[in-house]
Amino acid sequence: MQLFEGRIKLERATALFLFQKGSRFRNLLHSLKYNHKPEIGVLLGKELGAEMNVSGNFSDIDFIVPVPLHPNREKKRGYNQSERIAAGISAVTKIPVLRGVLVRNSDTQTQTKMNKEERWQNVSGKFVLMDTDILKGKHVLLVDDVLTTGATTESCGIVLLSVEGLKLSIAVLARA
Repeated sequence: MQLFEGRIKLERATALFLFQKGSRFRNLLHSLKYNHKPEIGVLLGKELGAEMNVSGNFSDIDFIVPVPLHPNREKKRGYNQSERIAAGISAVTKIPVLRGVLVRNSDTQTQTKMNKEERWQNVSGKFVLMDTDILKGKHVLLVDDVLTTGATTESCGIVLLSVEGLKLSIAVLARA
């Protein structure tokens, strides 16, 4: 949460593991995103959901919102990895997933080789809300695969926190 201090207000944040070169988790995430293995997202999402249940810190979440992909990228990949992770978390926690409420309105470049400033410029202003009424006064869990610089999470968070009374927490599979 220190990464977002003074940038966006978070209630809680969690990650299942640290993202390190050469780790088996790195290979799993690569398979999830690039080798058409969506079941890995569901499986790891269930693990993350189980950890969240054990902690008791996320029992007041109303909805899970996955970080959206642009429709072009989702069509090419065949699925949104964040939605698969969210589905796994939901299966264990019974918290409903809201798909389509937060959308990516512009296709962006992959951020794997970008620095912090480039990542921020790449995602700034690229997310919009399609329905704010359902989110008013709710506690939302924003879900993504990897948190590196926080640019995507912050950009999504700014949009979500524009909703009256919304509280925001985040969950990712890995923290780089």
